[in-house]
Formats: sequence, structure tokens, C-alpha cells
Amino acid sequence: DNGSSDNTKKVAASYPGITVITESEKGLTKARQRGLKEAKGDLLAYIDADTRLPEDWTKKALDFFAKEKKAVSLSGPYRYYDGPRSTQLFLTLSWWLTAPITYFFVGYMVLGGNFIAKKSALEAMGGFDTNIEFYGEDTDIARRLNKFGKVIFKMNFFTYSSSRRFLKQGVIRTSIIYAVNFIWEVLFHHPYHNEKK
Repeated sequence: DNGSSDNTKKVAASYPGITVITESEKGLTKARQRGLKEAKGDLLAYIDADTRLPEDWTKKALDFFAKEKKAVSLSGPYRYYDGPRSTQLFLTLSWWLTAPITYFFVGYMVLGGNFIAKKSALEAMGGFDTNIEFYGEDTDIARRLNKFGKVIFKMNFFTYSSSRRFLKQGVIRTSIIYAVNFIWEVLFHHPYHNEKK
């Protein structure tokens, strides 16, 4: 729980077997780092608050890591469950038109709200860069994880997410911001924007 102002903590704690950790210093990467520090498992899953998982998501991930011994992470795209149908279609097509070719040429890709990584690899890379507030943090993760094994991005390993950020900031503007920060992180090893969510 990273500064939520609703009943997130109470609802999460009501489920059996759930441990809720409070990270008082607000920030995406700070929350991720705290999760890494507290987690006990060999594989750590990172999803966003507005993410909905397909029923077979966990099984796909476990089957993947059982076969791909050299892989250190698995990620994939979003499919959007809200907003106008035209926006959902545009964003889905954008993933299909850009992600496979980008992954092919760059060799690594992680979507921050939909990835699983080996804890040992996350620790070996020095954890999450808490100096990055938001944009580019997932590309930073992918680039640094890539030194320790295969960073896999599969189009069929998707989650459902909200298109709220695109609707709030504008689809084209938001897409450009994400693209610029991805490219900047790949080329210069830091995001172009380093602003709060």
C-alpha cells in the first residue's frame, strides 16, 4: 500500500493468505523496490492497480519459466477494458504494429504493469531505480535485466488494463510520451521524462 486514500489496504487484507505491506514514501519504483525486499518467492509478479488478469495468466507464466530456464522475465501487452471502442481498437492495433518489431530489434521489453521476473535477477541488477518516478522505468528494468538472462515479451501474455491515462492526456500525446521515454532509455540509459505519475 503506497499511500492509497480508499479502502485498498482493508480490502486486500480481508483475503486469506494476503500480507499487506505499507510503503510510506510515495512512488511507483519505491513501491516496486519495497515489494522486492519483502517478497519471499523465486518469481515476482508486478501488476498495476487497474489491471485485471486472465484466468490462465499464472499458469502461462509458470509453464513458461518451467521450460525457459535462461529466461529472467516474462512480459506482454495490455488489452483495454474501458473507454470508447475506437480507442480500445486503436491501442490494441498499436501494440500489434509496434511491439513485435520493437522487441525484435531491441531484444528486450517489459511492460511495468504486466511482468514476472526472477527475484534473483532483480536483486542481481541492483533492484529498481528509485530515482525514476514513472516514465521509462519499465524499459530501465528490461535493459538491466537483459544482462542476466533472456527478457521475453510475448503478445499472448496479456493483461486487461484501463485506458484512463490515454483518455485523460490524449491517445496520441500519451503514446508519444511512452515512445520517447522507451527510445531514450534504450539509447541513453535514462528516461527523457522523469516526472511523477
